[in-house]
Amino acid sequence: MKRIKYIFTLLAGLMLLTTGCIKDLDTIPLDEDQTTAATVFNDPAAYKQILAKLYAGLAVTGQQGPAGQPDISGIDEGFGQYLRALWYHEELPTDEAIISWNDQTIHDFHNQSWNSSDVFVSAMYYRIFYQITACNEYLRQTTDEKLDDRGVEPGLREKIKTYRAEARFLRALSYWHALDLFGNVPFVTENDPIGAFLPQQINRKDLFNYIETELKDIESDLKDPGTNEYARADKAADWMLLAKLYLNSEVYTGEARYDDVITYTGKIMNSGAYQLDDNYEWLFLADNDKSKEVIFPVAFDGFHTQTWGGTTFIIHAAVGGDMQPADYGIDGGWAGTRTTSAFVNKFENVDDNGVSPDKRAMFFTQGQSLEINDVGNFQDGWAITKFKNINRDGSAGKHATFPDTDFPMFRLADVYLMYAEAVLRGGNGDMAKALELVNKLRERAYGNNSGDITQSQLTLDFILDERGRELYWEAQRRTDLIRFGKFTGGDYLWPWKGGSPDGIATDSKYNLFPLPSSDVNANPNLVQNPGY
Repeated sequence: MKRIKYIFTLLAGLMLLTTGCIKDLDTIPLDEDQTTAATVFNDPAAYKQILAKLYAGLAVTGQQGPAGQPDISGIDEGFGQYLRALWYHEELPTDEAIISWNDQTIHDFHNQSWNSSDVFVSAMYYRIFYQITACNEYLRQTTDEKLDDRGVEPGLREKIKTYRAEARFLRALSYWHALDLFGNVPFVTENDPIGAFLPQQINRKDLFNYIETELKDIESDLKDPGTNEYARADKAADWMLLAKLYLNSEVYTGEARYDDVITYTGKIMNSGAYQLDDNYEWLFLADNDKSKEVIFPVAFDGFHTQTWGGTTFIIHAAVGGDMQPADYGIDGGWAGTRTTSAFVNKFENVDDNGVSPDKRAMFFTQGQSLEINDVGNFQDGWAITKFKNINRDGSAGKHATFPDTDFPMFRLADVYLMYAEAVLRGGNGDMAKALELVNKLRERAYGNNSGDITQSQLTLDFILDERGRELYWEAQRRTDLIRFGKFTGGDYLWPWKGGSPDGIATDSKYNLFPLPSSDVNANPNLVQNPGY
């Protein structure tokens, strides 16, 4: 049984619908049969319940699971789920993943050939701003003035203070995704009017500064590391997002902030609230809520968070060919995603069965060719077996279609790698400690110290490859490759990059996704990203 899953599909007062234009960014259509935002908060329990909806925005797609009452329209509800859309954007354009399906423009991701009319790009954009809109409305409804008007008692008000900090964290998380994926975007907070209006565009550096300020401002109101209820943000999640922001600061603002990366990764490590799991595989199983390593997960439950996105997609889409779905705790595979030979070759001494001394190499090779001759054939390319709907004891998750497996958005191993990278990039840290942290990950992966590296081997190129080995399929790879200058261009090629079997150089404009043309056309305040 999951410890606590604060993911509900019911949100009586915030039935938000994002349509094709963010000029209606903060419009809240209310059916006459629905409870309105003006009345829903008369129930003291609503403050926590609606906070749950904000967390649920990362996991589910609407008011009815797995589909039927979508939050956003214009795309299949599963395709438009937040985590699935993020995974598409972070993994499919890279060496780590390719997909056999031919749905609409999906192959344009691996080919790095998308445009401003791409339906999948639009789905991510609108999903991000749906989430921001929901957080904005929660913050409007929980001001001191509103609480005074409702006569909210002091004990609950103190809890709401923490809830508001969590809502601001979730908004900052989505604005970070907007910053990272789209650059200069429309910008709206709870202080802007409700209704149809044309938001101004914020430039990337100013959005960086806003997110940084928000995260620092809410820190004191969040619970201490490891003390909040499961799958809710605490100070460590806040520090992690700050560290992520600073790690990519040169990309976002042109200014290096590696000392700050060291400061905030240090806060997480020094908190003592987290530790590496003994077994790497445990992090991606149906009972991974037991993990002491995960800092912030997106929580899923087979009965209560049913979606065609999330880990339902990640697990089902990775199973096909000669693979047996029951081995992964599911009732059927979707024969979609697998990896490229360029990624397989990151691991040491991988044999034809996909076995390496590095136990993080989780491949299925029976009936699968290593090289991809036909993108549309699932059995071209090795399959990935990392995520499963199986518990540590070998039993299956509660539901064979919808996994219990949570998605580890932030975890301690990433903290170790960020610290090491920041030191190598000139941050004021300890090189010996950086080496020690990296070798801790490798000792877990190898089961002993046979995979340890020396100080001379700890280079930035090594860190990029090690991030791949440790964090693959965790929606990190695109951002990492961009930071290392390897995503576009010709310095690093992988099979089918640019739509060519051997990979070709691609245009640097693809380091950012375009704003949807529908939004740019509707809002004269928006300027499209260069090249689109």
